[in-house]
Amino acid sequence: MSKWKILTAASLGTVVLASTSACGGGASSQASDEASGAKGSFEDVAAEVKPDPAAVDLLPADIKEAGKITMAADLHYPPTSFLAEDNKTPIGYNVDIAKLLGQKLGLEVEVKNVTWDNVIPGIAAGRYDFTATNMTPTPERLEVLDMITYWAAGSSLIVQTGNPEGLSLADDSICGKKIAVMAGSSQQQDYIPLIDEDCEAAGQQPVDSVVLGNVEGALTQLVAKRLDGVFSDTSQLAWAAKQQPQSFELLSPQYQKEEGDDIVALGLEKDSELTSALHAAMQSLMDSDAYQETLDRWGLGAGAITTSEALG
Repeated sequence: MSKWKILTAASLGTVVLASTSACGGGASSQASDEASGAKGSFEDVAAEVKPDPAAVDLLPADIKEAGKITMAADLHYPPTSFLAEDNKTPIGYNVDIAKLLGQKLGLEVEVKNVTWDNVIPGIAAGRYDFTATNMTPTPERLEVLDMITYWAAGSSLIVQTGNPEGLSLADDSICGKKIAVMAGSSQQQDYIPLIDEDCEAAGQQPVDSVVLGNVEGALTQLVAKRLDGVFSDTSQLAWAAKQQPQSFELLSPQYQKEEGDDIVALGLEKDSELTSALHAAMQSLMDSDAYQETLDRWGLGAGAITTSEALG
C-alpha cells in the first residue's frame, strides 16, 4: 500500500520477554523484575543515578517542597507498564524511566494506574503531573500537552497462531477485517485512517475497527475469535506472542507511516512549570549509562535515542 513503509521485526531488534502472572502475595522489587523476565534489577541501575543539580534548579518551588510528582500510566501494557506478581506493584520500562527521572530531580515518583483514555484528561485536570505511556507527539496532543521525547517504538499486528485470515500489514488483506485498536492510541487516531484511505483506493472496505480500553482485553477477545487481529505497540504484542505462542502470532513486517517516525514522548499539562526540569532530567538520564541499561534489561534497547526534545 502506497502510504506504508515496511520495517522487518529483525531490523528493529525486536526482543520479547518472559511472563508475569497477576496472582500471589507480595514480592520484592528484584523478585518482581525476575518474574517479569527483565534482566538484572532496577536497584542495580538506580544506584548509579544521582540528582542533577541543573535539573533540580529548574523545579518549581512547590514541587521541590512537596518532594513528589505523580506519573499516570495504564498498567496493562507489558513490558512497558504493568503490574508485578502481587497485582499491585507497578513495573516495566516506562515505570523505571519515570522513577529514574525522579532520582535525577531528587523527587519521589508515585505511579497511578489510569486507563489509557483518561490519562490526558487527568493531566489536563491537574490530577497527575506527567505520563510515560508510549505516547506519540501528534499535532492534536501537542495542542493540549507539553511533550518530551524519550524512546522510539513501533506498531504491529498480532493474530491467532497460524494466521487463519492470511493478514498482513504489507497489503490490503486487513481491509474489512475486524481489528482491535486501543482508545486514543496512534493506531486508532492516525494509522487506521491512513490504512482506510488505501483500502478505499484499492476498492476494498475500510478496516472494521474495534476500539478497546487496553491490550489485555483485546487479546482476550482475539483468543475468543471475536477479532481477526490486534493492532498496537510492537513491544506489547511481541511480549504476548512469546508468552502464548500456541495462541498468538506476531506478524512481520511492522507498520510505519511514510512520513514521521515512531518517537514517543512524555506528556505534561500544556505550559507546565515542570516541563523544563523534566526535560533537563531526561537528557541527563540519556547521557548516562542508566538509560540504555534500562531499555536493555526490558529487551527494548533498539529503541534508544540520544537526544530528548521538548515539544509544545
